[in-house]
Parts: sequence; C-alpha cells; structure tokens
Amino acid sequence: MEGHVAGNLGAAALVLLLAFAAWRVRGSRRGRERFGEIVRRRPWASAVVALYLGVALLDSFAWIDAAAPGTVAAPRSLLDRVFPADFGERSYSAPLADAEFYGGEPLAHPGRHLLGTDILGRDVLHLALGGARVALLIGGVTSLLAIPLAIAFGVAAGYFGRRVDDVVFFVLSTLASIPSLLLLVALVMVLGRGTLQVCVALAITSWVGFCRVVRGETMKLRELDYVQAARALGVSDARILARHVVPNLGHLVVITFVLTFSQLVLSEAILSWLGVGIDGSWGQMIDQARDELARDPVIGWNLGAASAALFGLILAVNRLGDAVRDVLDPRTLRERAG
Repeated sequence: MEGHVAGNLGAAALVLLLAFAAWRVRGSRRGRERFGEIVRRRPWASAVVALYLGVALLDSFAWIDAAAPGTVAAPRSLLDRVFPADFGERSYSAPLADAEFYGGEPLAHPGRHLLGTDILGRDVLHLALGGARVALLIGGVTSLLAIPLAIAFGVAAGYFGRRVDDVVFFVLSTLASIPSLLLLVALVMVLGRGTLQVCVALAITSWVGFCRVVRGETMKLRELDYVQAARALGVSDARILARHVVPNLGHLVVITFVLTFSQLVLSEAILSWLGVGIDGSWGQMIDQARDELARDPVIGWNLGAASAALFGLILAVNRLGDAVRDVLDPRTLRERAG
C-alpha cells in the first residue's frame, strides 16, 4: 500500500473516531457539562489545539494528479493545494520580499512568502504548517502505544504483586539502566527512520516512568476499603480492575499523556539534531537552520517559524491538559461536590 493511501485511511479513521467521540459527548449530559467546562477553563488552548489538529488533517488527505509529460507524479495533500504547485524559489528570500536575499534577483512570487523561504527555496510557512502533522503523529501515536503498555504492566505488578511484580520490576530496572537517548538512537537505526518506526522506538523508551507511577498507585488502590469489600463479596479480579482500579487512574493518564506528548515532540527534535529524525518535522527545520544564525546577515525566519510552531503546540497542550485533569480527577470532583 502506498504511503499516501495509508495516510488517507489513518486520517479517515481519526475523523470517524473524533465524530464518534463528539456524538457520545453530545448524547451525555455529564459529557456536555465536562466538555463545556474544559472549554470555559481554557478557551484559547482549546482553539489552538483544534487549529493544529485541523491543519494536520488537511495535510493528511492526499492524492496524485495527472503528471505532465516527462515528470513523475507525486501525491499532494489538501494543505499542499492551498499553495501553488510551483511556489518555490531558487534560494533564500526574506518574509514578504520581492527579491532574493542573496543576489537581489527578482522572485517568481514576489511578496507572497509570508515567512520567507529556506535555502532550497521552499516556503517556510508551508513547511511550518506541514510539521503539525508530524508532531501530532509523534505525540499521539507514540502515547497510544506507550500508555496502554505502561498501564497493563503497572496494574498487573501493583495489584497481583509477588512474582508478577518481580518480573515487571526487573524489566523496568533493565530499561531504566540504559541511557534513554542511546537506546532511542539505536532503535531508530535498527528499525528505520520511518514515522511508524520512530514512534515504536519512542514508545519503547518512554513507558517505563509511567509504569512505575501506575504500579505505585495500584498498590495504594488495592488496599482501599471498597476494593477489599469487593474481594470479600467474591468479585473477580478482572472486574475489580475494570471497575475500581483502572478508572481511578484516569487523571494520571491525562497528566502523563500531556507530559509524554510534549516530551516526545521534543525528543523528535533532538533526533533530528542528531540526523535521525523524520522528514518534514519541526526538528528537521531547526536542524537545517542551525547554521543560518552564523551567516552575515543572520537568517532567522526558518528557525523562528519552527520554534514558534513547536512552542505554541506544547504550551496549548499543557494548558488544555491541566483543565482536563481538573475536570476528570475523581478527587477534584469530590471536592466540588462537597
């Protein structure tokens, strides 16, 4: 299956998932109240995250147009089609400039590059918008791989204890003893530099910390009165875990998702700095722009655009995550009810 076809299917599945979630929230009074409270607490963060998500979806649906004679057709996304197909220049140009930064030759599209162009003549605004899809893929897909893995092992170790706990803790200690950056680079070199491979490598190196937190919280929850009462009534372990333990880990999942998301996006930037990142990411833009600050005059719009886009996403996700945690945390709900 071609890459753009898989991307279209993944984006379509995400849209269906979001539509289903919106339908469930709309059909539940409690869901509407919680969603409304989250938006009221962080209106600008909700808008910014929605904007990034919309841009990422626009860059995910792509198809191939008929190629001109003698050329090779390449898939172009909806985001790509917002910009002309021949929107490139020969090299650097400053934001809204009419001529090239070096040489002063007239531009093919004078005054239309809002954030200028890079060394290859590519529009910086187009590149910065395209990095949103990579960042959300890295943060979202990797979190969906790492968090369930951490919950499964952490809950099993904390609830059952004994040999299960010994095995899980041995695995955690082994992974924690290996420098995470070296392990991450080694995994990327072995698995490859594709988006999915990088997500798997990041998931392997990022689930250990949350697993320890889940293990400790589960040890505390299993000793609570209502869990002990359920055991005395003969309730199965699976039912106790599903109804009394895992739901009380929800606020930790939200906090961990926010922290992990930010950490993963920044980790990809570090990988790009080391030359093993993902094409089209903000980290790659920052890596390609690291020598531009040494030029005279300084060229900073490529670095500035990628850094601003990265900062805006991480800040909005962190602020929105705080509101979601406050709304979903059972202890916060009990305090408000009391």
